[in-house]
Amino acid sequence: MQRGSRHLPALRGGLLALLAAALFGISTPLVQRLGAGLGAFTTAALLYAGAAAVGLLSLRSASQEARLQRADAPRLLAMAGFGAALGPVALAWGLQHTSGTSASLMLTLEALFTAMLAWRLYGETMDRRVWAAMILLLVGGMALVMDQGLQGGVQLLGLLAVLLATVAWGVDNTLSRGLAERDPSQVVMAKALLGAAATALLAALSSEPWPPALAALGLLAVGATGYGLSLRFYLLAQRAFGAARTGSVFAFAPFIGAAVAFAWGERSAGWLLVLGGGLMLAGVLFHLAENHTHEHTHEPMDHEHAHRHDDGHHTHTHAVTPTGSHSHRHTHAPVTHSHPHAPDAHHQHRH
Repeated sequence: MQRGSRHLPALRGGLLALLAAALFGISTPLVQRLGAGLGAFTTAALLYAGAAAVGLLSLRSASQEARLQRADAPRLLAMAGFGAALGPVALAWGLQHTSGTSASLMLTLEALFTAMLAWRLYGETMDRRVWAAMILLLVGGMALVMDQGLQGGVQLLGLLAVLLATVAWGVDNTLSRGLAERDPSQVVMAKALLGAAATALLAALSSEPWPPALAALGLLAVGATGYGLSLRFYLLAQRAFGAARTGSVFAFAPFIGAAVAFAWGERSAGWLLVLGGGLMLAGVLFHLAENHTHEHTHEPMDHEHAHRHDDGHHTHTHAVTPTGSHSHRHTHAPVTHSHPHAPDAHHQHRH
């Protein structure tokens, strides 16, 4: 953990989530253009093949990051099923039956599903600032969807398919919280390979046509950035400040996608788009400025993850103390102290 993030831990997580959102947001209108006329399974397979390549190329040594374990297999399979198969297939089909702006805006609801699941399943804290940010994001998303409804011509089935994708990715985001301390490159590669293999098999069984070379290369590139790199940053953000907050900041992705679609000539938007985007931006800023401090107790803990020795929590000794981030199994002694913190792996206490 770097010096600045120690004083305002939400800032690092928020910026990582915002970067993930930007990459994914830009990808939505690109997938609509490049996937035009292609099968939904083929589109999904190419996207996650590109994501798998990113995971492979960015693998780090075992001394730097905690490796995936055999016990992680069921969670990875579930993540691949929801996030790398059902989600992208539903989105690809939906993008062929509604506007890019409409689809981008509907993805706002992914944050709501993620936050509610993280709150219920992980017990992540949702203080007044976080609830206020969630409300701003939700109201902003409603304004954006209302804007599309007033424009007319929105195809309901397409939007419902995109809604299904948001539910699938909400479940995926919540499941991925359990792997946030693992090597993000390994997680990206494993999930993407499983998703690409499953959707490629479904494409073959459905006799979907082969895509043109240019479209295939384009979708591979979009998958590498908008799905591979985006997922890597998303996992790092979850590591920094939890699933609910990451999902909430990530809700800015739909606005980015809608803005890109608008810039490319899609003019199915009105003044509610500006209002909704402003409300969503306010919600993101609420998260970036979060400063949660109180006295809390750390129970004894034994685990493995990437860490540094200048963050106030990792005080164990080495024969030669490493100067940067490294990974190995270590034990935390019980301690009670007060400092700014977020619901990361070391701060899961109740309030």
